Amino acid sequence: MAQTLDIERWDLECEFNNTDHRTDLNGVDRLIVRRGQPFTISLYLRSGSFQPGVSSLSFVAETGPHPSEQYGTKASFGLSPDIDTSRWSAAVTSPPGDMVALAICSAPNAPIGRYRLAMGQSKIDFILLFNPWCPADDVYMDDEKSLDEYVLSQDGIIFRGSHKFPQPTPWNFGQFESGVLDICLRILDSNPKYLRNPGKDSSGRRNPIYVSRVLSAMVNCNDDKGVLLGKWSGGYDGGVSPFLWRGSVEILRNWDSEACQPVRFGQCWVFAAVACTVSRALGIPCRVVTNFLSAHDTNSNLTIERYIDENGELIQSRDMIWNFHCWIENWMTRPDLKADFNGWQVSDPTPQEKSEGVYCCGPIPVKAIKEGELTFKYDAPFVFAEVNADVVTFMKKKDGSTSKVTTATVIGQKISTKKVGSDAREDITHLYKYPEGSDEEREAFKKANHQNKLLQQLQDGGLHLTIKVTSDMRKGCDFDVFAVVTNNTQSEKMCRLVFGSCAESYNGTLGENCGFKDLLNVGLAPGAERQVPLRLNYSKYGSHLTEDNLIRLAALLVDYSTKEAMLAVRHIVLENPEIKVRILGEPKENRRLAAEITLQNPLPEPLENCCFSIEGANLTGGDVLSQRLSSPVGPGEDAKAKIYFTPTHFGLRKLVVDFDSNKLCHVKGYRNVIIGK
Repeated sequence: MAQTLDIERWDLECEFNNTDHRTDLNGVDRLIVRRGQPFTISLYLRSGSFQPGVSSLSFVAETGPHPSEQYGTKASFGLSPDIDTSRWSAAVTSPPGDMVALAICSAPNAPIGRYRLAMGQSKIDFILLFNPWCPADDVYMDDEKSLDEYVLSQDGIIFRGSHKFPQPTPWNFGQFESGVLDICLRILDSNPKYLRNPGKDSSGRRNPIYVSRVLSAMVNCNDDKGVLLGKWSGGYDGGVSPFLWRGSVEILRNWDSEACQPVRFGQCWVFAAVACTVSRALGIPCRVVTNFLSAHDTNSNLTIERYIDENGELIQSRDMIWNFHCWIENWMTRPDLKADFNGWQVSDPTPQEKSEGVYCCGPIPVKAIKEGELTFKYDAPFVFAEVNADVVTFMKKKDGSTSKVTTATVIGQKISTKKVGSDAREDITHLYKYPEGSDEEREAFKKANHQNKLLQQLQDGGLHLTIKVTSDMRKGCDFDVFAVVTNNTQSEKMCRLVFGSCAESYNGTLGENCGFKDLLNVGLAPGAERQVPLRLNYSKYGSHLTEDNLIRLAALLVDYSTKEAMLAVRHIVLENPEIKVRILGEPKENRRLAAEITLQNPLPEPLENCCFSIEGANLTGGDVLSQRLSSPVGPGEDAKAKIYFTPTHFGLRKLVVDFDSNKLCHVKGYRNVIIGK
């Protein structure tokens, strides 16, 4: 007759299990394990000993507020001779005695979240996460270096700027910092689907497709108690500039401590970075991706229609071209789609358009975008347009008539992410698009019914217009930019050239004029080339720049003989000064170090209210450490600070630095530090 084991106490072996399951950076004071992988518990018996074939123990694992076997949120099982990693199972791995070593394994498709496990009369709590190391898990990734980067790495690089000048921005994801995992689980429990039907939502957490779609909605607050409120214009009163953030930890903690009130404010790279933190924390491999010259197609016709006036100035419309736009890719299988669409899936938490009535986007396979499979779930047409939309420009004249303007804007360029194991940029455009003009590209456009692109034949009208810049475009300097006009025809040409510049935000919103010239009689002999300079002076552009440091250059050329107009546009990014970081002391665990930080003022005016801030996963205790300078920093002078910090864990870490002042805002820098044991 079976005898139930009489358990007096137990040891969850948190340090061993968490290390084995690669969750030890969350701490080893509680049990955090991954699905489909056994973990070990030591049971100490009050009386008797374990006897194979005689002793018995029943188990019930439950998650969510209404556990049910039908929903997969409750599993009942007993002792087996051996562990079965394909389902919930338990087996004794020790010889007979009063200490029983028990191996327990969850199903590889069990819902993630908080669990209570009843063992006879005893109950234990643990957290279950996705397991990208388990071949039977939908998020399985078969490459150790990629797993180190996309699941375990707590910092990274996000690319901003322009396609001609991608700028690396360091970011502290901090997914293993104290309290962050609990906040990520609270995000899942705050989503409207959970509030409507918690049993069904908890069941849905077995599926990374479902979880990543929930996260895409919950990182923005447009329909729910989400994490971040976006703001793209009109100042940041009542919150902080999106450029202030150095990492996700402070944002998530602010949301949690303020009773799930949205944190003010975010823009696309902040939304994407926070979504990346939450995905990695839950065990879904994730990376932040930047698409340069990204289309926001509001009416789903795969065309961005732009209007300019007779001076070449842009008339704003709902369809926008963002200088860059960031989203995330999550790694998972897609059993809901036909074969070959597993792997990276686009998910976009920035609130742009509604999907199924909610501000969320994705997941959609990257391969579906490349192949033009626009009927696939979720939101393929919107993402396809972001990387492939056609741009058509019209001139609105004073008499109300419009005419088409020749322009050469290619949407979706230099699609970028951080390289595995390095801070370099990896160009992944080829994963989203076939080479321009290739047969495969034509096939994808046919499938997507992208008629405009199929009909396009590049016409060479004989006149050619480009904008050239110098390499020395630093904030605080005066410099020239050039409109270059070439006459490839056999006849002399007389043209009007309007060459203007204005400050702009990365999402395409235009600011004040930074320099302008209108030449009514530009004469060109056959085969001739003419360079027209435009001087940009700091005294003019300095006060107009946004924190993006972007200036839009636009040259409009009108051929008097044919009345044809052509437009050339270029976006330039003014370089911020470099932040130099020196580490003083021997970098070892629990040993106090100092960061000596220097920045030279490049502006012809003093900087006031200067402040340096640092943060880094396992370096600054999950906090932001700041030092304010007591006096202004004059032109050409160095701003200097020394900030002390104590690393808590060995390994390669990124110390992220921010400098802020009244005239030079949120300059970012970083230093990689190898912490010894």
